[in-house]
Amino acid sequence: MLEVTDLNQYYGGSHILRGLSFEVPMGQVTTLLGRNGVGKTTLLKSLMGLVPVARGVIRFDGKDMTRATSYNRVRAGIGYVPQGREIFPRLTVEENLLMGLATRPGGTRIPERIFEMFPVLEQMMHRRGGDLSGGQQQQLAIGRALAFGPKLLILDEPTEGIQPSIIKDIGNAIRSLAATGEMAILLVEQYYDFARDLSDQYLVMERGEIVMQGAGADMDADGVRDRLSV
Repeated sequence: MLEVTDLNQYYGGSHILRGLSFEVPMGQVTTLLGRNGVGKTTLLKSLMGLVPVARGVIRFDGKDMTRATSYNRVRAGIGYVPQGREIFPRLTVEENLLMGLATRPGGTRIPERIFEMFPVLEQMMHRRGGDLSGGQQQQLAIGRALAFGPKLLILDEPTEGIQPSIIKDIGNAIRSLAATGEMAILLVEQYYDFARDLSDQYLVMERGEIVMQGAGADMDADGVRDRLSV
């Protein structure tokens, strides 16, 4: 679904992303792991067109999206849940979810599966987003990204600062979405156990490069946890 080839990115004179190449298959969870500052969020911003790519190719669903605008990437079917959630705090839960339908025809309804995965959102439809707990805001951010029915869902550290009960709910939602076979998922995560339990395949970044990759079931045997703690 997503193919990245020889992706390079610079900030000033610093070479941030160094020749990254990988694929994110449909119906699978691909996890991207690495310590802080290795370039994970920069990679996601490059995939979403929030920062221009210096060199390399991004193909999505068979089409070259390297120079496409962010809104055209969303229209093509890429959903993005940024680090820090970035919901609209003064809008209600319902209004935040409707923002996720901006690329769909007027009158399109919020999909019921969002409320099946995150029942609290239906219970708090008329509450302002800024009044929700951190975990509830994370569920709202994921629901907003799912509203238009993406073919690729990108999540940047969805467990950051979230209570354990909601982490479990988010994990169950990611697992069920991948199981439908209708979506590819790219998950950036610091919480090793969460990533391992969800991964079909993993990628490990260091200093802007992918230094390890393999099947999610082999993460322990491959020593991924030790690599992240070095």
